[in-house]
Amino acid sequence: MSHANARLTVHGRRLIIRRRSAGWAQAHIAAAMGCSRKTVRYWIARFDAEDEAGLADRSTRPLTSPARVPVEVEAEAVRLRQSERLSRDELAERVGVSPRTASRIIARNGLPPLSALDPMTGEVIRSSKQTTIRYQRERPGELVHMDVKKLGRIPDGGGWKALGRGAGDNRDRKHGTGYDYVHSLVDDCTRLAYSEILDDDKGTTCAGFLARALDYFASHGITRVERLMTDNAWAYKWSLRDICKARGDIKQVFIKPHCPWQNGKVERFNRTLQTEWAYRRPFASNDERTAALDPWLQHYNTERRHSALGGQPPLSLLAPKS
Repeated sequence: MSHANARLTVHGRRLIIRRRSAGWAQAHIAAAMGCSRKTVRYWIARFDAEDEAGLADRSTRPLTSPARVPVEVEAEAVRLRQSERLSRDELAERVGVSPRTASRIIARNGLPPLSALDPMTGEVIRSSKQTTIRYQRERPGELVHMDVKKLGRIPDGGGWKALGRGAGDNRDRKHGTGYDYVHSLVDDCTRLAYSEILDDDKGTTCAGFLARALDYFASHGITRVERLMTDNAWAYKWSLRDICKARGDIKQVFIKPHCPWQNGKVERFNRTLQTEWAYRRPFASNDERTAALDPWLQHYNTERRHSALGGQPPLSLLAPKS
């Protein structure tokens, strides 16, 4: 099978045939294509025997695998893994195969790792990227996501992106220029986003940001927020309760520890924020980058096409204010 960096994809093989038809010598074709003469002969022979179909990718899997574990042995290994939750080495000992073969059986049958199972019941209790279900809420404000992204401040005159590696090094945490904390709130249904650059991620700071973000959402038509999803940071768990109670008894929802993809809407927004704003171009100062946030956020909400919304910007899903 061809891969991303393969010399000869199906298009390259067609080029070999066209060059042969144009009268090129096989040695010259091989030199131009960066492959061996044997490879050129192989694809020409395949084409002569099978025409265009001979240039297509084919599986390299053998027709038979005489050394493969018998079906009944594999079935027994799967049963033991599911019923007794044996480790790889124990499973290999019980069914009479090598530990490596036991690993292949486990992977081939899609059996979860023991660390993801409840030790008493055997049920899957640990979330994973494979078990996560994609979703989108039906109405604005039904669920919003909140998070903070820490970015190193840019020294005056520019950091390494502007001046090159080794110049303006800001990696010294003690004597460097410090960090900006970019707080963000994203609506699950419309992807409407609001961000602020603040000095820290302490509880009072997070609570103040949430109040201003809810005001921003209300000014754009999302007057009622039902649920707020965050990670398990102390500032989120204990410092947002009062503001949630005062703003319509917003229910707080916390993701499982070490599973950031469960808060994926705002995590994905953070990545977009970095690539399209923070690291889009070299900034000469931290103030310059800070000043560029609001215009970019306006563009994100009103103009930027969002693939999850069918190519529409977030504000297009909200009814215009009367």
